[in-house]
Amino acid sequence: MPYSVLQITGLGCVVFCLLSFAKLVFDTLYTYAIGPVVNKVNFKEYGQWALVTGCTDGIGKEYAKQLAARGCDIVLVSRSMDKLQATAQEIEAEYKVATKIIQVDFSGGEEIYDTIEKEIAGLEIGTLVNNVGVSYSYPEYFLDIPQVDKLTTTLIKANVVSVTRMTRLVLPGMVQRKKGVLINMGSASSMIPSPLLTVYAATKAYVDKFTEGLQMEYSKQGIIIQAVLPGFVCSNMSGIRRSTTFAPSAKDFVKSAIGLVGIVDKTTGYFPHAIFVSVIRTMQWASYSFSTWLVTRSMENSRRKHLRKNKTQKTKLEA
Repeated sequence: MPYSVLQITGLGCVVFCLLSFAKLVFDTLYTYAIGPVVNKVNFKEYGQWALVTGCTDGIGKEYAKQLAARGCDIVLVSRSMDKLQATAQEIEAEYKVATKIIQVDFSGGEEIYDTIEKEIAGLEIGTLVNNVGVSYSYPEYFLDIPQVDKLTTTLIKANVVSVTRMTRLVLPGMVQRKKGVLINMGSASSMIPSPLLTVYAATKAYVDKFTEGLQMEYSKQGIIIQAVLPGFVCSNMSGIRRSTTFAPSAKDFVKSAIGLVGIVDKTTGYFPHAIFVSVIRTMQWASYSFSTWLVTRSMENSRRKHLRKNKTQKTKLEA
């Protein structure tokens, strides 16, 4: 008995869904299990030095340490000289590599890039990790952000200008040598609804799009270019002090993310974060208003907790 058009269409849909699911499973297994084993990047082969911005705490410090563990000498760029010196001493003692420290504040003006350019002149920088970034101290409505104009300027300088100017300084050498690794730290907030983090998420959307364009332009010249868009990680920036499945330690996060270099151009860097983003985006597809409501309520709860805690602390001090 011949099949009807409806039956053939239904069968085709079932086959398509099964193949799509099989591809998803294979891609996930390759990305997070197979790829990091069979496609390890030898960072030292791309250049003697790795430069990491925002490198004295959290994710940035872990990138510096894990690149040092792979044999790279490390250029550390951050604003606190005490932390820079402590981090350099720790890396040199533990990994027996050379370090160079550059003290600059990325919320400053053009002069900081003149300083960096002079300090790195003549260094073979094979890996650049644009990690430095600034966020809100707590979720807040745009017009209610304390000193909103000052914070907005700082966010743009630290999150947008820094990644652009540092890339402009280091990328020419990579192009000349026809090899290099460029890692730009974005945020999952640029991919999902991010009310009460509006300016921060917007600056990280720039990082995502900027990295995507660079990848299209320069990957053919032997340069690995990757955007890392993490969710919450235990760090000073996030304010999270205890690691969980969905908020790993910086060490565990970077151990996962650095293994994905050369495997994917854009990644959350950590499998549970990929699940979280997928769930939120699926919810958006199913019901945009509900997903937005859910995220907004979560942000508002965080805002209330911060304001309540701040008010309590202020009362105690006044008493």
